[in-house]
Amino acid sequence: MESRHLFTFLNVVEAGSFTRAARILDYAQSSITAQIQALETELGTPLFDRIGKKIMLTDAGRRLLPYAQEISKMHAMAKDALRSETELAGTLKIGAPESLAAFRLPSLIREYRERYPKVKIVLKPGECWELRDLIRSGELDLAFLLQPETEDRELNVTTLIHEPMALVAPLKHSLVTHTRVEPADLKDETILHTEAGCTYRILFEQYLNKHGIFSDPSLEFWSIEAIKQCVMAGLGIALLPLVTVQNELREGKMARLAWDDSEQQVATQVAYHTKKWKSPALSEFLQIVEQHVTHWRA
Repeated sequence: MESRHLFTFLNVVEAGSFTRAARILDYAQSSITAQIQALETELGTPLFDRIGKKIMLTDAGRRLLPYAQEISKMHAMAKDALRSETELAGTLKIGAPESLAAFRLPSLIREYRERYPKVKIVLKPGECWELRDLIRSGELDLAFLLQPETEDRELNVTTLIHEPMALVAPLKHSLVTHTRVEPADLKDETILHTEAGCTYRILFEQYLNKHGIFSDPSLEFWSIEAIKQCVMAGLGIALLPLVTVQNELREGKMARLAWDDSEQQVATQVAYHTKKWKSPALSEFLQIVEQHVTHWRA
């Protein structure tokens, strides 16, 4: 069984079609078809059902998939193990929620790319629960999480820095002058939310609900930048990680309210599977993370 046939099989599964897999691999479509047919002939069973323009894995294809994924991982591990540190190459698949991808990771990834330009970095955004599942399934090498400190027997999770939250409002908002903002003060306020499933949104809503405050769930945004612009335009208030709004606060574009965030405590964490083999590329990335954490804490 040729490994290149298995790699082609995996690319067809991921791409969802022979045509897209051919574009990804820069092969002629006939080459993709021939390799899959050769694999099917060797195994003595079809791997895909071809229904019109759609393809679906057969039962045999679904059984082959985890073995093909494991062989692909072992192939990458073998290549990484034989490279010197000065010649790191390969791919790192990293997950992060939007707030960390935009405000914590850019300088970290830039430094890594400057040191190891042959390593391809794939950054996948997502909610923390989704990213944890992707680590467990092996689809991510590691992920940055923004959540309360929790333990997970399947994941190696390290807390990097506790992230204070900021309840922000337009500069002329009536609550700006309050020495302390209480949940009851938000009863009639327009609250601009991040997407459903966001960890700190869940904590914030649970806290408000506990005090009998139920905000309008229809006001949610997929982008932190969009929320900030709406706050500055006077459309409402929002609870966001301080790191995402500190520039606007420093420049006097919005105000931070006197809010007790003790029940919405979250931390930036890095996580990878406990059984994950730390390739040289991953080990070097984690070392750079440690260096940047010192700067974050400062």
